[in-house]
Amino acid sequence: MHFDLIIIGTGSGNSIPSPDNEHLSIAIIEKGVFGGTCINVGCIPTKMFVYPSDVIREIEGASRVSVQASVQEVDWQDLQRRIFSERIDPISEGGAKYRRGEETPNITLFEQAAEFVGPRTLKVGDEVITGDQIVLATGTRPFIPEYIQGVRHHTNESIMRLPEVPETLTILGGGIVAVEFAHVFSALGSRVTLVNRSPRLLRKLDDTIVERFNEQAAAQWDLKLGRTVERAEERGDSIALTLDDGTEIISDEVLVAMGRINNSDTLNVEAGGVEINDNGRILVDDYGRTSADGVWALGDASNEFELKHVANNEQRVVAHNIAHPDDLIALNHRAVPSGVFTHPQIATVGMTEAQARDTGRTLTVKVQNFGDVAYGWAMEDQVGIAKVIADAETGEILGAHVLGHQAATLIQPFVTAMTFGIDARVFAKNQYWPHPALTEVVENALLGLEFSSPDPEGLLP
Repeated sequence: MHFDLIIIGTGSGNSIPSPDNEHLSIAIIEKGVFGGTCINVGCIPTKMFVYPSDVIREIEGASRVSVQASVQEVDWQDLQRRIFSERIDPISEGGAKYRRGEETPNITLFEQAAEFVGPRTLKVGDEVITGDQIVLATGTRPFIPEYIQGVRHHTNESIMRLPEVPETLTILGGGIVAVEFAHVFSALGSRVTLVNRSPRLLRKLDDTIVERFNEQAAAQWDLKLGRTVERAEERGDSIALTLDDGTEIISDEVLVAMGRINNSDTLNVEAGGVEINDNGRILVDDYGRTSADGVWALGDASNEFELKHVANNEQRVVAHNIAHPDDLIALNHRAVPSGVFTHPQIATVGMTEAQARDTGRTLTVKVQNFGDVAYGWAMEDQVGIAKVIADAETGEILGAHVLGHQAATLIQPFVTAMTFGIDARVFAKNQYWPHPALTEVVENALLGLEFSSPDPEGLLP
């Protein structure tokens, strides 16, 4: 069977079919749950657990603003019902039904695994299909270390569907998934232990943020940092982990959050002429084209960001380029922000201070405390900070990092300035910042930068 276009993966790849290509015969291939990681086991359901957890933290900390309050009960089953039964599962089921139905007659949905058996030729189940164009939007999956294979454990794909909140939970890993679920389950009542090989959680972030966050993490969770697991075994209803220093941790459940593996290893990419790097990431050029003629890749399959908003952007670019081969546009990876929805929340864009110093530029850096602006003062905030790094001569913002209340929202002004190349001084002074909103943290961080060059023309006082 031959198709004009074949799409493997129903995350961002599922958005490629549109009125612009409804005249094409399209095959969509999905071996897992329709909709991909973000909608089913990633961004969206996790944040629907994060928000109630944030509410719990606010209630528990309300005494700092002279409010005496307490959490009476968390209805775990009702939380799951609202998130999965009412929202997530119907979206996934509805999406698959839509692609199977009469509403999209030009689309054939294959609900099986696919692999290359030749150039632009795929084996799907027992059938071989070919395509003029193929898009690989195959994503990633959780990495499971050998020592826990065969021992009961969870990943992000199963932890949110536990029948009850565990009394004790051990999380293996120190990255974004680990600290987000640590926040969720500790807020919901679990005693959480984190085991991480690195001596610091979120070690790839800016050092100022890492130091501040690790202080807060140590106050919330039992941290076993700089440690590895030597052995794992089931003991009745519990899981026992033995660390490299002889420490034994016994808990009701274990969450493995130690990074992800590219699904390219399931595609037999060599047969399709598709090149990958040592980590399995599919190699693409500036336009999303792989090394194989007519084969494209996008999202986690081919970029290092592992962010849904990047995958969505790449999907739009690849869809345009397939439809307009004489008017290609490049992938946009400028000023890509990311958020970590833990406690406290974190957001970042651009370079860390260490990365910026490695460029050899003359820098100006400002760290602004939330508690030193009016709204942060009202919140009695003693933790939140916004850090901005800029070129002291040109005024270019090189990076920004926020830790604290609504950090993932507060990062957006920095993203805007960096995307459009606005001088930090112009951005701070030539627009209004509503007083006393928390965005004054951003304004004051920018105003706190010290420059070695004259002010740009047109700068307001």
